[in-house]
Amino acid sequence: MNICVFLSAADLDERYTAPAREFAGLLGKAGHTLVWGGSDTGLMKVVADGVQEAGGRLVGVSVGFLAHKARENADEMVVAGDLAERKALLLAKSDAVVVMVGGTGTLDEATEILELKKHGKHAKPVVLLNTAGFYDGLKAQFHRMEEEGFLPIPLTDLVFFADDGPSALAHLEAEIASR
Repeated sequence: MNICVFLSAADLDERYTAPAREFAGLLGKAGHTLVWGGSDTGLMKVVADGVQEAGGRLVGVSVGFLAHKARENADEMVVAGDLAERKALLLAKSDAVVVMVGGTGTLDEATEILELKKHGKHAKPVVLLNTAGFYDGLKAQFHRMEEEGFLPIPLTDLVFFADDGPSALAHLEAEIASR
């Protein structure tokens, strides 16, 4: 399975890097391919290292102004012209999406992917990996959106919230197997 992971390129502390490393190892050991933003810095590097060390493939999609931070030994690296093209390529190259901890760029990617799914532009499973409760506030907001009629489909059809890597990967594998 080609799994797109949206996440931060920032250097973060162990409460975020340890679970990310664990999830990356699970992906690689299971023979999955990481499709990610291509950066060789911060949490992106932690996950790419973990997948590669565990035997998985790396498919990066960088963007022109960040190409100098792209990982040199990825199995495949594409450089998009802008962020919109990058997001489209990441989605096109993946079978499923995992949103890990991140900042505004990660949030932008997550909301665009969910909006496209809401409108039926893709049916790929999407998981928000809620490491250390990072997305608790967003989860509460999504529940409010659902309760107050802002979502035309059930929240459970839109996104799965996972508290750890094993449950995130188990959900994705079950979703893909059922198709």
